[in-house]
Amino acid sequence: MLTHTISKSIFLVTILLALQAFYITTKAQNCGCSSELCCSQFGFCGNTSDYCGVGCQQGPCFAPPPANGVSVAEIVTQDFFNGIISQAESSCAGNRFYSRGAFLEALDSYSRFGRVGSTDDSRREIAAFFAHVTHETGHFCYIEEIDGASKDYCDENATQYPCNPNKGYYGRGPIQLSWNFNYGPAGTAIGFDGLNAPETVGTDPVISFKTALWYWTNRVQPVISQGFGATIRAINGALECDGANTATVQARVRYYTDYCRQLGVDPGNNLTC
Repeated sequence: MLTHTISKSIFLVTILLALQAFYITTKAQNCGCSSELCCSQFGFCGNTSDYCGVGCQQGPCFAPPPANGVSVAEIVTQDFFNGIISQAESSCAGNRFYSRGAFLEALDSYSRFGRVGSTDDSRREIAAFFAHVTHETGHFCYIEEIDGASKDYCDENATQYPCNPNKGYYGRGPIQLSWNFNYGPAGTAIGFDGLNAPETVGTDPVISFKTALWYWTNRVQPVISQGFGATIRAINGALECDGANTATVQARVRYYTDYCRQLGVDPGNNLTC
């Protein structure tokens, strides 16, 4: 997951590719697991929380904690949403694309978003999500990554999700979904052809929000109890954390603490990565 606002160095992208290749080489195998193993959200077999936890497709999957009774729609009010998008320039393409209505329609497919833990936990999660969205899209200004079409986001090691050579897997949508290994499974889960029609994320606002919620509930929500810093690492850690880009980390933290203030909740500890 890469933001359009960062000038990505060859060195850091190389690290990201190496880590992805390592992950696939060491853990990848198709489902068809034996009865005592779980098939993970990525199609791998194992018996730890990586396999049996969030997104587990079959086998002795771990039961998720019960959802609370929080209404996300009552927290993400029109005023709250407008307070973000109104800061974008009137010429921004996102002004005619992103809306609270599209977010709420997409939310119907992700009933656990903002509904895990206490009411304060829910408010912190919602604040965190919109903090990252604000940073990634420039207050809902951008639908697609600036100059994204000129960049190569095809990881050929992700053989389960082969790239279409005529398509680009650059950042699109509220969390700027990137790479073939994200577009492929997101499309399968949501119901669009992520590998052959990735542009759908930039043309259908409901699907666009669904990709953000898909990424969030599968990759970010599992670590949110560790603090906001862990969510930064889950979204763009290779390019921002551990001193890689402290300015963007602090920008995300500022949005998060501001939204926590608006939602009347303490931001908690471990804000940076």
